[in-house]
Amino acid sequence: GRICVYAPEENFKDFKKKGIPVETIYQVDEEGKTVIPQLYENEFVIIQSDQSTKKTQLGRVEHGVIRKLEYRKAQPYGVSPRNAGQYFLQEALMKSAEKAPLVIVKGMAGTAKTFYSLAVGLEKVLNNPTGEYRRILICRPNAQFDQDIGFLPGDEQEKISPLMRPIVDNLEQLIDSDEEERYQDEQELQGKIEEIFARGLIQTEAMNFIRGRSFVKTYLIIDEAQNMTPNQVKGIITRAGKGTKIILLGDPNQIDRPFLDERTNGLSYASEYMKGSPLCYQITMSAEECERSELAMDAIHRL
Repeated sequence: GRICVYAPEENFKDFKKKGIPVETIYQVDEEGKTVIPQLYENEFVIIQSDQSTKKTQLGRVEHGVIRKLEYRKAQPYGVSPRNAGQYFLQEALMKSAEKAPLVIVKGMAGTAKTFYSLAVGLEKVLNNPTGEYRRILICRPNAQFDQDIGFLPGDEQEKISPLMRPIVDNLEQLIDSDEEERYQDEQELQGKIEEIFARGLIQTEAMNFIRGRSFVKTYLIIDEAQNMTPNQVKGIITRAGKGTKIILLGDPNQIDRPFLDERTNGLSYASEYMKGSPLCYQITMSAEECERSELAMDAIHRL
């Protein structure tokens, strides 16, 4: 989903106005030799000037030219990018469903995949309702749960609510962005979240209920997509109706489902076969982009 390259200084100067042709960029291998990398459509690029490594720009491959990021100054729902990965993630999520109907985000826990996806969804549906999307729909596959949902007590929402707790945790941070005040009035915070669900702006569904349906003008987030089978992921992507944006989030190293591994799961399958598609944007978040806490960052490196 991303690559680091060098560009000649003269091209680098004109980057914001004209972009940089892909044939002018290069990499340097361990022996100091120049290597011409293969770039895919929509691949994100960190460009350094070959005269000064302190000069860096972020771009995206589009029809043979590396263009500047269109949404680099955006602040969806008040959230600002903190690292290169989040700038790329913001670009992919903010693009319209017409230009980027499929976004695939891989990365370990704490790299703000779900948080950022929800922030952009809330920005588009609540803050600046342009009519682009009717609602945010969130689905979270679960290895044991998908097959046995019918045996659990309660209605559909009661059955899936334990799965959606991580989504609510992220919503709490987004809806009340003041860290000092956030948990001082728990009831008020809970009321705000319940209102969003009651108005149907955010809906949650089990994977079983998504199959066989067609979604129109929907911002569809599939969290923990590494627990999907290739058939499930194909079924969902081919259900996308007009104006729908599908966001697959997950960590291929964290698989809870038997018979799937980091290569055969639905997330990796979609990532491999959609590579180079003009309609698909992909980004892999790196361990250094963990924003959860110092402990989470330390554990990623140690464990």
